[in-house]
Amino acid sequence: MIHGIKQRKLGMFSSYRMSVLRNLTTSLIINGKIETTEAKAREVKKIVEKIITAAKDDTLASRRKAYSLLFKKEAVSKLFELAKNDYAERNGGYTRILKIGLRRGDNAKIVLIELVK
Repeated sequence: MIHGIKQRKLGMFSSYRMSVLRNLTTSLIINGKIETTEAKAREVKKIVEKIITAAKDDTLASRRKAYSLLFKKEAVSKLFELAKNDYAERNGGYTRILKIGLRRGDNAKIVLIELVK
């Protein structure tokens, strides 16, 4: 039995995996939607849901957490603007994953993950 598996390893060592997920999270917040594989999208969804919930209460601690996770300052400012304007009365469900198809080279499942308005 496999117990205690909290996240997918995605075939990467931990620091590289966290860097990839941080990049995808930053891109998702800045652009509003990204195309990626299904496994990566599910991991990014966990991170984005938590950080938007933390950004709802605009405190110094939540800003510091956002700066430590996101790579760009514009992403942090957009995150807090989204949390205040669009998601103030929404309790979770900030992202949507739509299946697109299969990637041509390796037949990986490709999805579109986007922020719900």
